[in-house]
Amino acid sequence: MDLRIFTEPQQGASYETLRKVAVTAEQAGFSAFFRSDHYLTMGGDGLPGPTDAWTTLAALARDTTSIRLGTLVTSATFRHPGVLAIQVAQVDEMSGGRVEFGLGTGWYEEEHTAYGIPFPPMAERFDRFEEQLAVITGLWETPAGKRFDHSGKHYTLVDSPALPKPVQTPVPVVVGGSGKKRGAAIAARYAHEFNAPFASAEDTAGAFGRVREACSALGRDPRSLTYSSALVLCAGRDEAEVTRRAAAIGREAEELRRNGIAGTVPEVVDAIGRYREAGVERLYLQVLDLSDLEHLELVAAEVAPQLS
Repeated sequence: MDLRIFTEPQQGASYETLRKVAVTAEQAGFSAFFRSDHYLTMGGDGLPGPTDAWTTLAALARDTTSIRLGTLVTSATFRHPGVLAIQVAQVDEMSGGRVEFGLGTGWYEEEHTAYGIPFPPMAERFDRFEEQLAVITGLWETPAGKRFDHSGKHYTLVDSPALPKPVQTPVPVVVGGSGKKRGAAIAARYAHEFNAPFASAEDTAGAFGRVREACSALGRDPRSLTYSSALVLCAGRDEAEVTRRAAAIGREAEELRRNGIAGTVPEVVDAIGRYREAGVERLYLQVLDLSDLEHLELVAAEVAPQLS
C-alpha cells in the first residue's frame, strides 16, 4: 500500500506550516505530499487565510528533494487551461519531475462567490473539466517545434507553441469522484489514477468497478490505472491519544472509526487492510491538524512497516 499525506490548507495554514508537513512527510518516507485547491475555509476562521495550491507546490518543489507533489484536486473553474498547463509544467521542471496533476469540476460555490470566480451549473462545469483535460494534455503531448490548436465549446487555442514542456512524459493525471457514468468515462480516457475519496470500502469498490467497465468500453486495459482513496487520519498509540487527536480536529473518535482511518495502530492497520481488499492501491491520509507532526511519524514508524 502506497501511503501519501493529504492536507486541507484552506482550513488555516501558512506556507511555513505546509513546508514543515511536507518535509516531515518526506523524511518519514511517505511517497507524496498533496494538498487541496480551495480558497475558503469550510468551518472556523481559516486564519491566516488561504494559500494558492500551485504557488505552494512551486515553493515545495525547491524546499523538498524526493517526495512527489500534487493536488486533490485543482478546480477547473479557477484557471484557464492554457495558463494551468504552463504552471504545472513549470512546477514539474522546478521539482525535477515530481508533480502529479489532479483536476476536478469544482464544487464549493461559496468560495467562488467570496472571490468573484464564476460558478457555472454542474453540466457546464463537467463540460469545462473534460475540455480542460483535452487542452492541457494536448499541449503537453504536442512535440517541441509543433503547434497546437483546439476549437471547443468553451476554449479556443490557435497556433500555440505548446510550451513549456513538463519534465515527465506524461505528467500523471488524477481524476476523482464516485465513478458515475460521465466521471468514469472521463477517468478512463484521461487519467493515470482514479481516486474515490471519503467513501466506504464497499462504495469505493463499486466506483472502481464502474471505472474498470468504462476502460473496457474504450478498449483500455483497466489495470493501466492506479486505484486510490482519500480518508481522514486519526491514529494513536492508545485510546487516550486517539481521543486527543480526534478532539483536536473537532471530531469524535468513534465517528472517525466509521468514516476514516482511525484508532490505535492495530485498528488503523486493519482499516487500511479493508480498503486494500476493496482494490485500493494508494491511500491519501488526510491530516487535518497540521501542527501535529508526531502523527505522521507514528504512522510511518508503526503502521507502514505492517503493510508491506
